[in-house]
Amino acid sequence: MTAPKALVAGNWKMNGLTSSVGEIEKLARLVAEKGAGCDVLICPPATLISNLSGKGIDIGGQDCHMAVSGAHTGDISAAMLKDLGCNYVIVGHSERRADHGETNDVVKAKALAAQDQGLTAIICVGETDAEREDGSTLDVVTSQVRGSIPETAMADNTVIAYEPVWAIGTGKTPTADDVADVHAVIRNLLMDRFGDAGEKVRIQYGGSVKASNAAELMSVPNVNGALVGGASLKAEDFYGIIATYQ
Repeated sequence: MTAPKALVAGNWKMNGLTSSVGEIEKLARLVAEKGAGCDVLICPPATLISNLSGKGIDIGGQDCHMAVSGAHTGDISAAMLKDLGCNYVIVGHSERRADHGETNDVVKAKALAAQDQGLTAIICVGETDAEREDGSTLDVVTSQVRGSIPETAMADNTVIAYEPVWAIGTGKTPTADDVADVHAVIRNLLMDRFGDAGEKVRIQYGGSVKASNAAELMSVPNVNGALVGGASLKAEDFYGIIATYQ
């Protein structure tokens, strides 16, 4: 079966002011002029989403609440993201799991809320350094994948992003063989869950991805793109990763 089209997504996290919109415009020009052999997505802070519609790049949210509306001060719903023109939303990022205590059940509910609004949920999974050291990487990832994917999941509304927590923002990356092992397990879990349709679900790799290592990481079997942090903040740096698919 043909591999699904790759998705290279930039997660800006809590970075970016209105002055940063120029980087998205620059990225859009680079994609228009040089092309992209993959889908391209930027997930900026919620404060910038309305500034970025119509720039020629898909825009997503970094998180959403499981409820459509209500007394949830400071939260943003999937319906609100959809209303602003988003097509995607990240759920279950390790920083949300760690800093906000989000469980697999919470992540699953958020993914369901996103899918109910017609958004594609990028569901993040990954092990900590301690879990890696004690040899439980595959157990942790298996538990997170099984526990975080809602019943409504299908290839066109679900992306799985494997991000080893110890590699995020540290400059460390697992070996290509390590990535291949984890992505193979995720693919098998998706096949077990969805049958042949599990082959079509995109599995991204994330964690210190940059232009200098993207070619190696993106060539690993069952890696269908990247979820990129710091290297997505500058258009030229980010395009260097996108260009891997040219």
